[in-house]
Amino acid sequence: MTGLLLSLLLGVVLILVIIVVNGYFVAQEFAYMSVDRAGLAARAKTGDRRAQRALAVTKRTSFMLSGAQLGITVTGLLVGYIAEPLIGDSLAQIFGGLGVPAAVTIPVSTIGVLVIATIVQMIFGELYPKNLAISAPEPLALRLARSTQIYLAVFGWLITVFDVAANLFVRLIGVKPVHDVDSSASPQELRRAVADSRESGHLPADLAVLIDRVLDFPSDDVEHAMIPASRVATVTHETTVAELRREMAHGHSRFPVLDDRADPCGVVQLIDLLRHTGAETDPVSVIMRTPVLVPTLMPLPAALDEMREAGAQLACAIDEYGGFAGIITTEDVAEELVGEITDEHDGGRESALHRIHVDQPSQSWEVGGDTHIDEASRIIGRQLPEDDVETVAGLAISASGAFLEPGDTVTVALPADPADLAEGEPVQRELEITALEVDRLVPSRLRLHLIERDADAMDTHPAAPGTEGGHR
Repeated sequence: MTGLLLSLLLGVVLILVIIVVNGYFVAQEFAYMSVDRAGLAARAKTGDRRAQRALAVTKRTSFMLSGAQLGITVTGLLVGYIAEPLIGDSLAQIFGGLGVPAAVTIPVSTIGVLVIATIVQMIFGELYPKNLAISAPEPLALRLARSTQIYLAVFGWLITVFDVAANLFVRLIGVKPVHDVDSSASPQELRRAVADSRESGHLPADLAVLIDRVLDFPSDDVEHAMIPASRVATVTHETTVAELRREMAHGHSRFPVLDDRADPCGVVQLIDLLRHTGAETDPVSVIMRTPVLVPTLMPLPAALDEMREAGAQLACAIDEYGGFAGIITTEDVAEELVGEITDEHDGGRESALHRIHVDQPSQSWEVGGDTHIDEASRIIGRQLPEDDVETVAGLAISASGAFLEPGDTVTVALPADPADLAEGEPVQRELEITALEVDRLVPSRLRLHLIERDADAMDTHPAAPGTEGGHR
């Protein structure tokens, strides 16, 4: 009996040790997959030896995972190999000595031991170390770094054999094996991460909007940020200095100068006017500067470089037909990143920020017609159709196919949200746009109303993204 108890005790101890080792490999796998590499790199640069070792492990992700999987597989097999002969047989003999029939003790002991061992292994050898590694990846990665490096060095030859064999099968299906996980993110992935962080409350809304604008900035062009020619105050090359002085008294400190064909031929600035010592009847052409000309399709970063190299704060935008399309200033470029900037020179002009009124319970918003599509998307929290328009007014006119009068309404179907796909059948959304005020044939103020319906309801009210779904 003593021998049986010792055998039983030995089996229990060995299984517990194997489960601990199994948990070690599971923690190793999830810790190095979840750890913040940038944080490790920052600590490694300060001379932290543990961080340096952990960072070295993360640079061989595929090899480390192969080693962890090898350890998990071997320990899993060992549990079954030891549980039945050491514990199952011992229990069967103990129960047999108590008069229990062998036909009952052997299967019950064997199955019972395997079930209990599996449960203990799942909890303490799999789930507990996994959850711990996901919750605190960096501390675990630092603690396991040295032992992981030793393990990979000792069993590297065996891990390599299995790794090479697996890579051969990967190549057979036309996929190129990689030895490290790409931890970089595309702009679209960053946008999703920012949106998720904002919804979860980990990222303030204003900071999320700022990051979103920064991500959009490289792909935005001059046309996106410029002030259109219809809203630009200009002077002609025949305008006198006296007339220019009266114009600048209204608040503008820079004016594009147009020639007889209405093409920009120069730019005059307040500093040039103040330095002028000639007659008041002199034309502005004597003090104007050579204009910086940029195409409307030029990316904003490139346009900013052009203005920086020329030492100019204003550039004239030229459309694809060679005509004067508008102007862009360094302030306009800055507004693409931080939102609308107002100063004492804006006078009584109502800020775009003040022209946005939100009625969140009814999912309605009132915005200016010149609100950019991307800003409107941020306001309503939904992606708008990517038509060849820049503003909400342009989207309404595009959907209607005609000019709108006050009170006219158009309905635009919104693109499907990929996030809804994970929740089953996607919700179909429409944006109802109502013109409230019209200035120079173009809506200057609009009401946006978000409508959400299930797919069955939307089938009876179809509207393709970016097209008219209704016009009243």
